[in-house]
Amino acid sequence: MYRVASASEYLVITGVGISDIKIAKKAWILPGQSYAVFDISPVNYTFEVQAMSAEKLPFVLPAVFTIGPRIDDEESLLKYAKLISPHDKLSSHVKELVQGIIEGETRVLAASMTMEEVFKGTKEFKHEVFGKVQLELDQFGLLIYNANVKQLVDVPGHEYFSYLGQKTQMEAANQAKVDVAEARMKGEVGAKIRDGQTLQNAAKIDAETKIIATQRQGDGKKEEIRVRTAVKVFENQREAEVAEANADLAKKKAGWAKEAQVAEVESKKAVALRDAELQKEVEMMNALTQTEKLKAEFLSKASVEYETKVLKIEPPRCAYIFSCCNFIATKVREANWELYKKQKAAEAILYSKEKEAEAQKAIAEASFYARQQVADGELYAKQKEAEGLIALAQAQGAYLSTLLGALGGNYTALRDYMMINSGMFQEIARINGEAVRGLEPKISIWSNGSGGEGLDGGGSGGNAMKEVAGVYRMLPPLFKTVHEQTGMLPPTWMGSLTES
Repeated sequence: MYRVASASEYLVITGVGISDIKIAKKAWILPGQSYAVFDISPVNYTFEVQAMSAEKLPFVLPAVFTIGPRIDDEESLLKYAKLISPHDKLSSHVKELVQGIIEGETRVLAASMTMEEVFKGTKEFKHEVFGKVQLELDQFGLLIYNANVKQLVDVPGHEYFSYLGQKTQMEAANQAKVDVAEARMKGEVGAKIRDGQTLQNAAKIDAETKIIATQRQGDGKKEEIRVRTAVKVFENQREAEVAEANADLAKKKAGWAKEAQVAEVESKKAVALRDAELQKEVEMMNALTQTEKLKAEFLSKASVEYETKVLKIEPPRCAYIFSCCNFIATKVREANWELYKKQKAAEAILYSKEKEAEAQKAIAEASFYARQQVADGELYAKQKEAEGLIALAQAQGAYLSTLLGALGGNYTALRDYMMINSGMFQEIARINGEAVRGLEPKISIWSNGSGGEGLDGGGSGGNAMKEVAGVYRMLPPLFKTVHEQTGMLPPTWMGSLTES
């Protein structure tokens, strides 16, 4: 079947070949599929929301909302088709859903505002309500197309707005009296009030400034301690990792040294075995050579005897032939023997070169393996040393966390404890003592006396020149002290110091 929806409707299709649902304006409905039609035209909902302000004053907010599905977003249409379209838009279910959202958000917003703020800021209050309601309606695929808020109305039994109007009228009636009284008050009291306010504000600002400065200093100290602690933890982690890596490297180096020594011993034994095998072959070749030599000698003797006994005819000729044959055979044997010796010498040299090359190859491989093991050992040592630093830093972090928890999170107490435990105060005192001792200060205590003699020595205690005499008595010890401390002498026009 081919189905087409009207201008204000959509088809929602589900069934075979559709994983969830499908929304379309027109489509083929295949066997095994079902469809439904839902209307997307907006609907007007009229409410009288009862709310209460921050002063616990109830009021009624009449409002008209035009709400419908959001058609410009496919995801919102899917939500609306799943959650709202099975119900009639004018049904109590949908109306109660929308009304519950609107009333809930309106009451929450009104509870955070005073009645005066709601009354004077009706436009802002309306925008706040619409924004919060729209956020809740988004999860159902609904959109507020239009909304109108009527004049706020009193709840029966609570005539706030009527009393507010009466108050305004009374204020207008009494405004003239207030103006006259205020003009008189401003002339007499205004100056004193302003002076008092100025002093109060200045004192308040000074106190707030000191408080803020103290807070900032405390925050700065806390941040500095936190950064130093983090740096120390990181350094401890690195040290622990390096220590663990060094330990593992030492273990690996020992293993590699052992393997290298074993390989060296095996290579020496292999060379000795091969040497013995070559010596055995040489001896065998010597034995074969000796055998061939003996065979040639016995053969020569047998040939001579045969020729002597059998060929008795023509001795001179036979002797000549025999001697020629013997000479030829001897030369042939010598040539064969020289050739055999050269072949064996060449084979021995070739074998020696091959074994030497194999030995060099084995040595190179052993050296390469040893270097590779050393490099792997160093890498493993670094890794273990790093892990050791991490473990140490974690232990120190747990220690600091335990101390901080025991001190109730007081960073100042923790700092003081760490400084006392590490002996920092003793070290500071020692350094200060050494510094003062190295200065070798010279301290002089002197006074101008307490006698009542005047400048003329007459002993007149009330003499006006008594202070001047005291100043003159003070100059000699003053010059002496300056000379001892700095080595400077007073100018000649002021006086001079005697050796006594």
